[in-house]
Amino acid sequence: MTMMNSIPCMIMRGGTSRGPFLRMRDLPDSQEAQAEILLSLMGSGHALQIDGIGGGDPLTSKVAIVERSSHPEADVDYLFAQVDVLNRRVDFNPNCGNMLSAVGPYAIETGLVEPQEGTTIVRVRNLNTQRLIECHVPTPGRQISYEGDTAISGVPGRAAGIQLSFLDVIGTKTGALLPTGQAIDTIEDIEVTCLDAATPILMVNAFDLGLSGRESASELDANPAMLERLEMIRRQAGLRMGLGDVSQSVLPKPVLVSAPSDNTSTLCTRYFVPHRCHKAIAVTGAIAVATAVSVSGTVANRIALEAGKLEADGQLSQVRLEHPSGFIDLDVEHRNGNPVDIARVSLIRTARKIMNGTIFYSLTSAPSQHVLTSKAS
Repeated sequence: MTMMNSIPCMIMRGGTSRGPFLRMRDLPDSQEAQAEILLSLMGSGHALQIDGIGGGDPLTSKVAIVERSSHPEADVDYLFAQVDVLNRRVDFNPNCGNMLSAVGPYAIETGLVEPQEGTTIVRVRNLNTQRLIECHVPTPGRQISYEGDTAISGVPGRAAGIQLSFLDVIGTKTGALLPTGQAIDTIEDIEVTCLDAATPILMVNAFDLGLSGRESASELDANPAMLERLEMIRRQAGLRMGLGDVSQSVLPKPVLVSAPSDNTSTLCTRYFVPHRCHKAIAVTGAIAVATAVSVSGTVANRIALEAGKLEADGQLSQVRLEHPSGFIDLDVEHRNGNPVDIARVSLIRTARKIMNGTIFYSLTSAPSQHVLTSKAS
């Protein structure tokens, strides 16, 4: 037996991602019940997600759940859900900084935050990581402005810039910047860096996998031998980082790192989500790589040193990362010049409101076989 239901929904683009934005109050309390709704409204279980609003790609199969926060330093809470395209699986474990770009505008649009003259700072608590982010939303005349001159790689056209400042990024899932206690681990005869800043990642020198690091996302996705090896490394890294069996989780995310192709960039990156190459790079992944640049001995640090991007034992506060669609620029603020003590990492994104209305979903009486990863407590 199938029952049709509906829920208020706003579809928004945040950074290089897109998906529905929902109020927590409109959803059931349990994550299992929430997941059933998300799987239906996104149309998971079909490559095109033809029976829902997902776009058949991990970047467009994302959901943001927002509600007024009880935290004294936050205005709203934001829970991110990565909805699997082909499988009935929802992962509440990672954060998504691109979708976060639209949380501030959504909070203002829905009356959760009162707009201020000029710029409205929306303080967000991410429930996936229990970390705080400041979103600086342009509100001239106390109205959200989506129009502007800011261009970000991976998104056509220009829009109003939204500054995101991530606070307290170290150890969001593992409690440590270097969860294994060292800058380099050897897994499958490959030297890797396991690091947790905004999100857990493992970094690999692309050259060590027989790659240049400048391959397109489609070229990397069409290399099954490399993908299989990278997944083996990822699963072992997950165990070493204290994340347990990560075969059903999207964390840690693998990142291939190589020397930049021009003088303006710090590093070249290829970021995986985790079994397909991101067509750009996740905001949280970019924060992790940018943080790693100044941490002595990491894969990112070694390559940056060899490329002449920083001096030995130096810190880099402005980092530009190449990715398949272009570049992303980040400002890393170190406390007292300490490379492992990060005050905040900031960057500019854009967002757009696409649709506001009611979305319909169906629930079957038969239980689904999805796997859930609980959010951080």
